[in-house]
Amino acid sequence: MARGITPRLCVILGLVLAFSVCVSLADPANDKLVLEAFKAGITNSATLGWTDPDPCNWNSHNVKCDASGNVQELRVRMLGLTGTVTPMLNQLSSLNYLELNFNYFTGPMPSLAGLSNLVTAFLDDNNFSTIPADFFDGLTSIFELHVENNPKLNATSGGWSLPASLETPSLSILCVTNASVTGPLPSFLGTLPSLKRFEAAYNNLQGGIPDSFAGSSLQILKLNNQQMNGSLSAVGGMIGLQFLWVQVNNFYGPVPTGLEKAAGLQSLRINDNDLVGRLPSGLATLPALNELLMNNNKLTGELPAFASTVTETFDATTFCAAAGVACSKNVDSLLDFLAMAGYPQQVAVTWIGPDPCTGWTGVSCDASGEIVSITLVSYGLTGTISPSLGNLTSLKSLVLSRNALTGAVPDSLTTLSMLTTVDVSNNSLSGPLPVFPATVKFTYTGNPLLMPGAVTPAPAPASVGSPPVTGTPPTVPVVSPPVAGTPANVPTAPVGNEPPVESPQTSKKTAGIGAVIGGVVGGVLVAVLAGFLVFCLCKRKQKKLQGGNGVLIHPRGDSGSDSELMKVMVEHSYSSASHQATVGSNGDSLHSGSSSNDHQVMEQGQMFMSINMLRNVTNNFSEQNIIGRGGFGVVYRGELEDGTQIAVKRMEAAVVSNKGLSEFQSEIAVLTKVKHRHLVGLLGYCADGNERLLVYEYMPQGTLSQHLFEYRDLQEKPLTWMMRLTIVLDVARGLEYLHNLAHRSFIHRDLKPSNILLTDDFRAKVSDFGLVKLAPEGKFSVETRLAGTFGYLAPEYAVTGRVTTKADVFSFGVVLMELLTGRRALDETQSEENMHLVTWFQRMMIKNNNNFRSSVDHTMNVDDETYSTMTIVAELAGHCTSREPYQRPDMSHVVNVLAPLVEQWKPSTRNGEEEACGSGEDLELSLPQALKQWQEFEFDGDMTYTQRFDDSKSSLPVRPLGFADSFTSTDGR
Repeated sequence: MARGITPRLCVILGLVLAFSVCVSLADPANDKLVLEAFKAGITNSATLGWTDPDPCNWNSHNVKCDASGNVQELRVRMLGLTGTVTPMLNQLSSLNYLELNFNYFTGPMPSLAGLSNLVTAFLDDNNFSTIPADFFDGLTSIFELHVENNPKLNATSGGWSLPASLETPSLSILCVTNASVTGPLPSFLGTLPSLKRFEAAYNNLQGGIPDSFAGSSLQILKLNNQQMNGSLSAVGGMIGLQFLWVQVNNFYGPVPTGLEKAAGLQSLRINDNDLVGRLPSGLATLPALNELLMNNNKLTGELPAFASTVTETFDATTFCAAAGVACSKNVDSLLDFLAMAGYPQQVAVTWIGPDPCTGWTGVSCDASGEIVSITLVSYGLTGTISPSLGNLTSLKSLVLSRNALTGAVPDSLTTLSMLTTVDVSNNSLSGPLPVFPATVKFTYTGNPLLMPGAVTPAPAPASVGSPPVTGTPPTVPVVSPPVAGTPANVPTAPVGNEPPVESPQTSKKTAGIGAVIGGVVGGVLVAVLAGFLVFCLCKRKQKKLQGGNGVLIHPRGDSGSDSELMKVMVEHSYSSASHQATVGSNGDSLHSGSSSNDHQVMEQGQMFMSINMLRNVTNNFSEQNIIGRGGFGVVYRGELEDGTQIAVKRMEAAVVSNKGLSEFQSEIAVLTKVKHRHLVGLLGYCADGNERLLVYEYMPQGTLSQHLFEYRDLQEKPLTWMMRLTIVLDVARGLEYLHNLAHRSFIHRDLKPSNILLTDDFRAKVSDFGLVKLAPEGKFSVETRLAGTFGYLAPEYAVTGRVTTKADVFSFGVVLMELLTGRRALDETQSEENMHLVTWFQRMMIKNNNNFRSSVDHTMNVDDETYSTMTIVAELAGHCTSREPYQRPDMSHVVNVLAPLVEQWKPSTRNGEEEACGSGEDLELSLPQALKQWQEFEFDGDMTYTQRFDDSKSSLPVRPLGFADSFTSTDGR
C-alpha cells in the first residue's frame, strides 16, 4: 500500500530546504562578487591597494571574513573615497559591522534590508542623495545606526520620515542629524526598550515630543535647530537623561520640574525657544550638571545660583533679580497665579523682569507702584485660581472672566481690604462661593457648577474715611443666574474689557478727591525742587572731576550681565561736554545726548578697576611687569591686594586712534558677551582720558608659542604629544563656541600660538579678541580690513579681505601643523621653498606619506600608538588648510575628530566602548563589540560626553558638502 508523506518527513524536508536557503544566502562566492562590485563603484579605489583576487585577503583593516570566507566586516572609514555604493551590499548576509562614514559617496544610499546579523552601521558624513524605502527593513539585530550628515537625502522630494520598521527592540543608538528628516517624531521611539541615544537635530521635524517619551530610557536626546513646537512636558518624565538639546526650536510653556529628578543630567540646552515661567530651582542642585544654555526665552522669576563649574547663558533682564536673590512678594504671588493658571503663553511672555508695573499684560499699578488691578479677559487661563493673590494687599479689582478656570474661588481673596471688584464669570469654576464683604461686587455668572447657596452675608471691613458698619449687615451684592419666573434685577456681569460697574459705596469717596489731588501736586513740586538741588550739586562735583582722571565706566550692580540695561555718564578731560546714553541688551546705544566722536559708551564688565589701582598693581606699568606685547598695546602682570594675579592690556595715548578705540570697544563688546572655559576671561576694564585698559585673568604658563618654540630659553621641558593634543582640543572647543554662539557668530581673525594661553595644568584658553569680528545677523562672514598674522591667514582672506569662520579654521590647521612638526608657520631661516609651513607640509604629505614620520617634532617620543593619532591629526590639518573655504570642516567637526584621540591615546583608560554620537555612558556592550570598536580608534567609553562636546554649541558635527578629499589627493591646495 502506498504511503503518503508523513508529518515527520515534512519536517525533515523543511529543515533541509531552510538549510539550503541559508547556505545560498551565506555564499562566499557571492560575497566576493558583492565586494568586487563595491570596489568597482569607487572611483579612486586604487588608493585602497585591493589587488588580491580574493577580497578576504584585502587589507584586514578594511575587510574581515570568517573561516568559511563569508564577509563579516567592511570598514572604509575616513579614506576620502568617492563614487557610489553598490546596491548589492545587503547581499552580504553575514555582515555584522559596516563602516562607510566620512567619505564622499554620492548617489543612492545602499539598502540594508534583510541584514539580520548587522549590529553596527556607519553611513554618516557622506553625500548620498536618496535613502531606499526599505533601508531599515529586517534589521533585527541592529544596535547602532548612523546616517547623519547626509543633508541631500531625498531632498528633491521633500525629505523622508522615520519608518515603522525602525521599531526594533535591540536598537540602542540612532543618529539621523542633518539628514533631511521630515514629519512628526514617531511615538514608537519613546517605547523602544534599549534606545539610549537619539539624535535628530538640524532636520525638518515638526510637531512636539510625543507623550510616549515620558519614562523612556533615553540618556541622550538631541532635537535642536528645526521647527518643532509644543511643550516639553514629556521630557520631565525622562529621569535618565544626561544630555537634552532642544535649542533653536519653537517649544513653549514652562521648563518641566521633572528634570530636577534627572540626577545624571550633564548638559541642558533649551535656548532660543518660547519657554516661559520659572526655572526649576532644583536644577541648581544636580550634581553632574556642567552646562545650561537658556537664553533667548521668556523665563522669569528667581534665577537659581548655579555652581561656578556650570557654564550657563541666560537673559538677566527676564529674571526678577540676580542669581540666588529672591523675588519681591508681589512678583512671587503673581507668578504663583500664572503657574496655577497654566502659563498662558500670551500672558507669560510679558510677565518677565522685576517690575510687574512695567509691561505685564493685564496688571495695573498706582503711582506708588502697588498692584491695584488684574484684568485678564479671554486669555485662555486654565487650571485654578491661586490663593497667593491674597498676598496682593493693594488689589482693588480682579477680572478673570471668559477663560477656562476650574476649581474654587480662593477664600484668601476675602481678606483683601481694598478689593471692590471680583469678576470670574464664564469659566468652569466649582465648589462653594467665598464670603466677600458687602463692598465687593462679585460676578460669577456662567459657572454652572458653583454653589450660590453657600453665600452668606458678611460685614464690610472698616476703612479710613468710612464709619464702622454696625447693625444688620447688608446683603452681598452677587450676580447669580435668574430663577425662572422671577425678574432678573441683579447687576449684570461686565462684557469683554468693559470696566466694572462702580459700586454705590465708592461714590461716597468722591468728596475727598480734591484733597488728594492737592496733596499729590504739592508732593510733586517738593520732589522737583529737591531733584533740582541734587542735580546742581552733582554738576559741581562732575566739574571738579573733569580736570582729573575722568569718569570711569563700570557696571550697575554686581550681576555682570551684559543684558541688564544701564545708564552711564562718560566725560573726557579734553572735553567740557558730558554725554549720557542708555546701553541696551545688545550693547548698542539706544539713546545718546550727543553724537560727537568723543562720546564713548562701554558695556558692563564684571569688575570696575580704577586707573590708579592698575598703576599700583603693575608698579606704574613697569618694564619688569611686561609679560607680552601685541598689536594694540603692552600686557602687564599685576597682583591685587587679595593675591589675585591679573593681566592688564594697556593701549597708550599714542596708540588710541579711531582704529585703536574701535578695536578696544570690540574687545569689550565681545568679551562681556562670550564666557567659556577655553576663552580667556575679561575681569574688568578702565577708560581714562585717552587711555584704554583691559583686565584679564592671568595665565601662569604663558603662551603656547613660548612652550613650543622657546622652551629651551625658558628652561622648560618640551610639550609631550598628549599635552599638545589636549591643548588643541581646548582651542577647538573655544573656537567652536565662538563660531556657534547661540544667536550670533564671532570670528577671531588672528588665531596663532601666541594667542593661545596656558593654565598651570597646561589647559588652553584662546586670547586676544581685539581682532574679533561680530558677523552680521544671519551671516557667517564679513568684509573687513586685513588683520591677522601672515603665515596663518587663509588665502581668500589675504586676497579679498573677506573673512569667515573658515578663516579661523585655516589658522587652526596651521597651529596643528606647528604642533606636529615643531616648526613655525613662517620660518625665514628655511629656504624660500620651505619657508611657508603650510605649503611645505602639504607638499611633503602628498609627495610621500612616509616622510611624515621623519618630519614630526623630534622632541617627542613617537611609538606606533602615538604615531597613529598623529596621522589622524595630520589628515585633519590638511583638511583645515584646504584652499577653498567650503572644503574646510567646521569647528564642531574638528572637535568630533580630536576629542576621542585625547582619550584613546591613554592606554590606561581603554574599556573598549565607542562613543558614537558624542556620548560616553555605559551601553553594556558585549566584549566582542567593545573590542571591535576600540580597534577602530573610535571614541573611548571612559571619555564622558562632556569631555567630547564640552561647551560645544552645536550638536551637528558639520562637514561641508565640498569637504576636501583625502589629504593625499591633489586638490590644488
